[in-house]
Amino acid sequence: MSETLPGGALTLAEGLTLSRMGYGGMQLAGPHVFGPPRDREQALAVLREAVDLGIRHIDTSDFYGPVVVNELIREALHPYPADLHIVTKVGARRGDDGSWIMSLEPDDLKAQVRENLEHLGLDVLDVVNLRVGSAHGPDEAPIAEQFGALAELREEGLIRHLGLSTVTSEQLTEAQAIAPVVTVQNLYNLANRQDDALVERCAAENIAFASYFPLGGFTPLQSDTLNAVADRLGASPQQVALAWLLQRSPTTVLIPGTSTLAHLRENVAAADLKLPADAIEDLNTIGG
Repeated sequence: MSETLPGGALTLAEGLTLSRMGYGGMQLAGPHVFGPPRDREQALAVLREAVDLGIRHIDTSDFYGPVVVNELIREALHPYPADLHIVTKVGARRGDDGSWIMSLEPDDLKAQVRENLEHLGLDVLDVVNLRVGSAHGPDEAPIAEQFGALAELREEGLIRHLGLSTVTSEQLTEAQAIAPVVTVQNLYNLANRQDDALVERCAAENIAFASYFPLGGFTPLQSDTLNAVADRLGASPQQVALAWLLQRSPTTVLIPGTSTLAHLRENVAAADLKLPADAIEDLNTIGG
């Protein structure tokens, strides 16, 4: 087992130190994040290898599958290493047809937390992110009622720390008036940098900024500039894109997902790739 944390360590609160290179469990479910994995044994092996490689930050949710990914995590890793932190999220459910249904009523948010606890085999969740907004990005809706429901469970001891997903800076401020926020999880990558100001704010306030879809999402990042930099450095374009994110901010954390061991190892190797200034200058021209 690795003695070092890939990408370095980020301490967000007492008892909460993450490896900056994490692992996102979403792709362990079946096609469209629905149903069982194509290869169950490979899925279990990927989770165990992630921990063996030093990853101490796994991102998941009960609506991945649904339930499938949390049950795989439990089967592969329970009883969990003491320093492994599982970050889950609530705010949606899945239809029988695999559709994504936002579910933000306070009582149902609390029910979702309890379901995550049950399926992960935990008595308390390290971090729970409130997922709001839509597939198109954040909206301006108030979140105090929803975040307050999770803060109540934090007071009850079912959650240690709280985070947010798909939010604006104003919504972060609204949540912070209720309880501390340790993570923000938004769409951000080389080609999608609308959240530059929020990335900077999170760094200033020691909040982890978790870039979901760090490699572009369901449409992978494609760029002649990215490919040219990768060729120059003898790395893959995916590794360069991940390394750029790690160097973008000291509180950036990554949660790339994969269902194969080879891809997992390639992602983790990106944590050791140091981009020279000229490469960063070229990469910064890609998106905005």
